[in-house]
Amino acid sequence: MSNTNTRLNRISETEALAMYADGSIHELGCRALEATQTLHPEPFRTYVVDRNINYANWCTAHCTFCNFKAKPAHQTQPPTSRHEGPNGYVLSFDEIGQKIQELVGIGGTQVLMQGGLVPPEILGFDWYLDLLRFVKKNFPRIHIHAFSPPEVFAFHQVFAMPIRDVLLRLQEAGLDTIPGGGAEILVDRVRDKISRGKSRTHEYLEVMRQAHRIGMRTSITMMFGHIETIPERIEHLRRVRDLQDETGGFTAFISWTFQPENTPLGRMQQRAADCTEPPDGQHLVLAGAHEYLKTLCIARLFLDNIANIQSSWVTQGPKIGQLALFFGANDMGSVMMEENVVSAAGTTYQLTEQEIRHLITDAGWQPQKRNCYYEPVP
Repeated sequence: MSNTNTRLNRISETEALAMYADGSIHELGCRALEATQTLHPEPFRTYVVDRNINYANWCTAHCTFCNFKAKPAHQTQPPTSRHEGPNGYVLSFDEIGQKIQELVGIGGTQVLMQGGLVPPEILGFDWYLDLLRFVKKNFPRIHIHAFSPPEVFAFHQVFAMPIRDVLLRLQEAGLDTIPGGGAEILVDRVRDKISRGKSRTHEYLEVMRQAHRIGMRTSITMMFGHIETIPERIEHLRRVRDLQDETGGFTAFISWTFQPENTPLGRMQQRAADCTEPPDGQHLVLAGAHEYLKTLCIARLFLDNIANIQSSWVTQGPKIGQLALFFGANDMGSVMMEENVVSAAGTTYQLTEQEIRHLITDAGWQPQKRNCYYEPVP
């Protein structure tokens, strides 16, 4: 998509900030819809039927926005079976297979598998390779979209392998594409405060760069509405656009708003709200529907080299998710047969395939099921 003419006429960071400061949501919505219609003149809008499977929740990172992780315990059981307790779990292959079989039963085409940053004494690298082989052997038609960049970078660190080698071995075992989870805000000031122990900005982007170089496509995300500034949101978008110029490997951009309920960062917000002058880095400005749609518009206009932008009905609810189709999104995202991380923070929106199709139809487009590459499927 990126060409010389596009780059000469593209929006700068300064212009994006001015748009945020001065542009009304109505003006930005019109511009974003026009840009979307130019990129996607087809009469349909898309969605995917998949399932999120969080294979384990043990995690060594210290993300203050997360209520899903479990701290690693000193004693563990063999990872060939599920082990649960006050701290965490690992799903068995049989349990994962049962979940995928349920997905196949409703016409699903892909599975998204992510976990915490699991210590090597709980899961060795061969476990991940065996998991991929198990899924491909038993469900050869299921697209495996798995292991976010922080997970891949953790594999690189704890198993002492170059990032490229990690990716090649995962790809050989059956990994198709990588999800963009764990990006949060790609600015180290923010990451140092809300996601300690997770990959830093250049490490996250290097995983994406190496994946694209071996021919693996990925999505890219942004979680906003916590401690980041508006210039830092734009810096995030600029870093994404720069890497897409370099590699062309991103299939889609997905953004959502921080969900504070039940999270340490949310509790920090409440304590800071009681202070006359909150300490630096503890002042949260939560993003509602207006802020979400405005940021979505700017993302659509700024990311001129990424074809697809997803709506975030999971955090905003079905009606704002539908409205997002008029504010820069061309895709309604996933039916999401299962979702654990956002719901652990207190947000529990769920939609069936029929409900997503109705939302698209009601907005004036034809609903079209797609695969992970945004290609229409029956």
